[in-house]
Amino acid sequence: MNGEKKINVVLAGQGNTGKTSVFNYYTGLHQHTGNWAGKTIEKLEGTLYYKDYTIDVLDLPGIYSLTTLSAEELISREYITKHKPDVVINIIDSTNLERNLIFTLQLLELECPVIVALNMIDIAKKKGITIDIDKLQDIINTPVISTVASRGTGLTDLMDKVIELKEKKHDRGNLIYGKEIENCIKQLLVELKDIELPYPHRWIAIKLLEKDNEIVKIIRELKPVIIEKTKHLESRLEEIHGHDSSLVIADERSHLASQITREIVTMTPHKKMSLNDWLDIITTHRFSGYLVMILIVGAMFFSVFSFGNWLSSGLDKVFRNWHEWWNNNIGITFIAALGWSAIEGVLALIQIALPYILPFYIFLYILEEWGYMARISFLMDNLMHKMGIHGKGCISFIIGLGCNVPGCLSCRIMESKRERFITAVLVTLVPCSAVSVIVFGLVGKYVGLWWALGLYLFATAIIFIAGKISSKILPGEPVELIMPMPDYKMPQLKSILYQTWEALKEFIYIAAPIVIISGVIIQAINLAGWMPAISTFLSPVTVTWLGLPAITGILLIFGILRKELILVMLAAYLGTTEFAEVLSSQQMITLAVVSMFYVPCVATISVLWKEFGWKKALAVCIIEIAFAIILAGIVFRLLNFVF
Repeated sequence: MNGEKKINVVLAGQGNTGKTSVFNYYTGLHQHTGNWAGKTIEKLEGTLYYKDYTIDVLDLPGIYSLTTLSAEELISREYITKHKPDVVINIIDSTNLERNLIFTLQLLELECPVIVALNMIDIAKKKGITIDIDKLQDIINTPVISTVASRGTGLTDLMDKVIELKEKKHDRGNLIYGKEIENCIKQLLVELKDIELPYPHRWIAIKLLEKDNEIVKIIRELKPVIIEKTKHLESRLEEIHGHDSSLVIADERSHLASQITREIVTMTPHKKMSLNDWLDIITTHRFSGYLVMILIVGAMFFSVFSFGNWLSSGLDKVFRNWHEWWNNNIGITFIAALGWSAIEGVLALIQIALPYILPFYIFLYILEEWGYMARISFLMDNLMHKMGIHGKGCISFIIGLGCNVPGCLSCRIMESKRERFITAVLVTLVPCSAVSVIVFGLVGKYVGLWWALGLYLFATAIIFIAGKISSKILPGEPVELIMPMPDYKMPQLKSILYQTWEALKEFIYIAAPIVIISGVIIQAINLAGWMPAISTFLSPVTVTWLGLPAITGILLIFGILRKELILVMLAAYLGTTEFAEVLSSQQMITLAVVSMFYVPCVATISVLWKEFGWKKALAVCIIEIAFAIILAGIVFRLLNFVF
């Protein structure tokens, strides 16, 4: 294949426009994920071979503007301006044309080759929305293709247009804004003409008027006089319009997008409400919405745990005799015991990932593809704001109930670094499925189901208080929830399976090495005979303060690997599974409390390290260990008044 026959394509668009479906359709198995340089934000790339071209496709993060309010926005615009892709495919939700066109106008300001993909055109037609595509092309002077990405409709035409744009350079003029703004831009262009930058001069002028911090900083270093000129022009705009100049520019884009929409869209009134309309009313209502959410999320967890318990029991039977076989055939030497610890770590991941996390991801992505996750975010936004984050954070909490590892990874959906960190810290306090084993297997079984449920309410209150405190301590303000409310649509099996596989693969890549290595280290300490000494060393905390057996110190160390090991090893050390015979009710509740809130498993710690750095991960670990011990000790003493 000719090396010159190569095209670099970038997919850009807002969230829930079908961008992922387009990417998966084009790249299939020829894709890989990674992180942007110096960032924890995921980078998706793939390759397509079509009509003698090798087409590299990059999927930019789903964003709502090209400002620098979030890392994703900065990454997107820096990539487009500095790497100069051959074509940017702007994927638009046809049912929310005006809002999406605001982003399109910002792309066009960058003066990059753009093709607009009017996606979900089938849903738009069902809603009575007719879009004059030819007129839209004439107005923005950019190719426009209608698509239905979920079915692959129009995507071949879209790629044909990419090749055509590559082979025949398309010249287009700039969209014209209001008279006062254009006058300011012209004056700045005169000042900017001698400056060499990888950005278009007109775009720099617009960004200066928008008070874009990144651009202002660059220009101040190169030619400070331009900043003084900009301030003068900003004052003039603010005097004319009565608003900050950044708002004047944003309002001008909104006005132009609204004007374009009025010219090209024809609405046919609905004769009757569609099923989507009825579902939307029911699932966002202030009463029925919460009831439906409780029923759906409750049914999801009931199904996941029922299936997980069944599969976990089956896998336990399969792996039950492996340890005995290993001892009989490999031996019981020090090295053999360490080797078995490594294998046990792999088996543990299989027994967690397959029974619980896999079905949980499948349910999660079904709800997301269907369009329901956005409704949960909407319903929970008010409560989440009281915790210092916005509604999308509840998605991470829901995932965290299955496992804290993917829960922390999902915090990438939050817009700012501050909100990502706060959400991740709160997720580590969410009782995962392993903690649920302790709560229900210990407290629920021997103290009572209501006490177990009470612990979950207690955890909810602690998470809420921790969120309030974190939002007060960490600088910055919570970002408002800006996300589309997508139409309900039939989930696509291929997309669900792909997303599930990618999420499961990332979990395994992060968790497996840490669980195996730390398991071997802890087993080495155990075989060296140091555990009794450690237990004695920790007895002032475990016995004196927490009122628990001295062996609890060892349990909590092993619990860093997997929290459910606490129950397994407790039975092994006490010589019975009838815990009520050897532990009091208040001891069981105290052990459950310290297990819920002390440092999460080692796999979760590794995610915090990867996402936020070792200093923050270490700080979270130390604070949570201290908090869990202090809290559990207080709970133990309060329970003296109950039992």
